[in-house]
Amino acid sequence: MNGSTQGLCAPATNGGCARVLEMADLFLCSFSSSYLPVLFPEGIGREKKDDLQPGDSSQALFEVGIHVSRGDRKKRICESCTRDRCRSQEQSASAPDIGSRSYVHIGATKNSFTFAALSNACVPENEAGQCEGLLNAVSKHVDAFCRFSRPHTVIGTVIGIVSVSLLPVESIADISLIFFDGLLKALLPAIFMNIYVVGLNQLFDIEIDKVNKPRLPLASGEFSLEIGIAIVALCCVLSFALGVKSQSPAILSALLISFFLGSAYSINLPFLRWKQHAFLAASCILCVRAIVVQLAFFIHMQRYVLGRPIALTKSVVFATAFMCFFSAVIALFKDIPDVDGDRDFGIHSFSVRLGQEKVFWLCIKLLLTAYTTALAVGASSSNTYRKLVTVIGHGFLAFILWFRAQSLDVENKVSVTSFYMFIWKLFYAEYLLIPFMQ
Repeated sequence: MNGSTQGLCAPATNGGCARVLEMADLFLCSFSSSYLPVLFPEGIGREKKDDLQPGDSSQALFEVGIHVSRGDRKKRICESCTRDRCRSQEQSASAPDIGSRSYVHIGATKNSFTFAALSNACVPENEAGQCEGLLNAVSKHVDAFCRFSRPHTVIGTVIGIVSVSLLPVESIADISLIFFDGLLKALLPAIFMNIYVVGLNQLFDIEIDKVNKPRLPLASGEFSLEIGIAIVALCCVLSFALGVKSQSPAILSALLISFFLGSAYSINLPFLRWKQHAFLAASCILCVRAIVVQLAFFIHMQRYVLGRPIALTKSVVFATAFMCFFSAVIALFKDIPDVDGDRDFGIHSFSVRLGQEKVFWLCIKLLLTAYTTALAVGASSSNTYRKLVTVIGHGFLAFILWFRAQSLDVENKVSVTSFYMFIWKLFYAEYLLIPFMQ
């Protein structure tokens, strides 16, 4: 009895068994600090522990916690064991000193990124630094991958597909598990294809991005070229694999068109690298964002998920026309803050050729034209509720666009970049209004 107690409660020192006992000790420490306060909010009193008799089949876990201050780090010495075993330990002359081993809470270390599930975990003091370093490394790689994937474009893809997928819905009965399964089959390959397209562009624009977008992981050196290639290749394979598995010709067609145009836009080969030519570059973005997303995913949901004949509705026609304006604006505006790098590397964007000021106001006028058209279409609706939502919504978006445009300094790269992200927010907001355009 004494031997088993000592093996459980004292630090183990021999071979594989020692490691197993050490892990058990850590588990009991974490369990007692995380869950016992929930199960016994008032604590386990001495009276309750004394009520347990030797030989009881139920064994109560309890925690003895000792907080020790060493420098500026908070440490907890934990012992978790059963009452029967600890009683034997108290009677043993060779009982170990529980203060001989200390633990530190991961969540108490300074400047550490910790997941909520690990915030109460106890680890040996000499391993705390390793855990903190590992978590920090993971968080940095996750952050770099997010920047590599250009999250504003991924969000735009997700919101656009969800919005367009709602357009064929005729009644609440259409919102079923089949609908969500079809939506998921559309979203996943589209997200991977989105990452492929933006990642491929970064692979061929490393030197340009060192000037225009130095925070991107390839330009900053956080990702090596090999890692970038691996991510792009993997996303491409996953996208087509999921597209084939969906058994939807509409989705597969959308992926093929996006793959071709995204590759032609970026790859530096003869007859490709279309981003060097302003009209071709804008056409690539307009075709994917305005036409492919609206029509392909609408047909996917209408024909291959809901099982209805293909019939274009007023809402999808409006969405396609409106997004032609919006996609053209995104294609033009994204180059305004990048004129320095584009000019140095021979990218003849409209901003380089016409000037930032002219392109900026051209974008504003295009968007205001689109909003004016949307106001007219919304006002023609026979449904009063839909009419109010679309008219007020588009009027408000047009107003804040014009208001913000008045105070923009086109020569200030930070301000222009911020305004570009504001345009993406208008893009998201429009997809929230499109389902009301019936």
